[in-house]
Amino acid sequence: METVKAYFALTKPRIIELLLVAAIPAMLQAQRSVEAVSENIWLIASTIFGGWMGAAAAHTFNNVVDYEIDRKMQRTRARPLVRATISKRNAAIFAWIMLVVSVLWLGILANSWLAAFFVILTNFFYVFVYTKFLKMRNAQNIVWGGLAGCMPAMVGWAVIRDNAPAGEPDRWWQAIVLFLIIFFWTPPHTWALAMKYKEDYRKAGVPMLPVVAPELEVTRQIVWYSIAMVFVTLLIVPAASWIYLIAAVTSGAVFLWLAIRLHQGVQQGAKIKPMRLFIYSNNYLSVLFIGLSIDAVLGWEPIGRMLGWSATLF
Repeated sequence: METVKAYFALTKPRIIELLLVAAIPAMLQAQRSVEAVSENIWLIASTIFGGWMGAAAAHTFNNVVDYEIDRKMQRTRARPLVRATISKRNAAIFAWIMLVVSVLWLGILANSWLAAFFVILTNFFYVFVYTKFLKMRNAQNIVWGGLAGCMPAMVGWAVIRDNAPAGEPDRWWQAIVLFLIIFFWTPPHTWALAMKYKEDYRKAGVPMLPVVAPELEVTRQIVWYSIAMVFVTLLIVPAASWIYLIAAVTSGAVFLWLAIRLHQGVQQGAKIKPMRLFIYSNNYLSVLFIGLSIDAVLGWEPIGRMLGWSATLF
């Protein structure tokens, strides 16, 4: 049982939860309405499972590649490879099996080789571009490395669109907006955590922004990325109803308030608590995407259509 728990820990389940929170609303928004969701419930469940395996593979590969770094950081010393609960070889085999099964599952059972391609791209980008290249070389590592974490929205959208009736508009712009929401969300989320554990990152030689830049610059960038994120969340409002609009505006306002408050605290030389923003950032993404999911399932008329805009866009 301890070995099973160790393998499960390799997949970083808490992070996967956030990734699924992005994939599910993408699938629901791609079809909107209770009837469409009930007809595709197996497809949705199948995609979640296939996507989970793909994300689990990427995180396990990351554990293998980051083994030496994890040994140096207090925050990661309890990970299975560091504790020698699992060997690096067995972890790598496990990761490859999960990746292959994920690709075949999405391609064959979910009938979307495009989604399978996105899973392969995610693993390649996360392992080689972020973990092996950017992480130890660039202070903006998490900005571009975070692109891998944006892919679940594309995976979910691809599955629904590949199984949609012929001639139905793809509306891929909505998937791109969901992708960008996570892209702009990742830096404030990660840098808030890195501010708390910057000595850990410094000891490991990881040039995270809070390690190499003054706190004032870090919080300034957190504020700007937060503004960009909230702005992008509003781009999808025309394709949703008032439910999502309320969720996006209220949760976004709180996020901005916390980001600005953190920046002002640094400006004033006060004792700051960046973990408040980090913890809220998790809840924010959940509130935002649960709001979009409820909106999509209810299938109320999108605001864009109410305003008379083209139905093919919304």
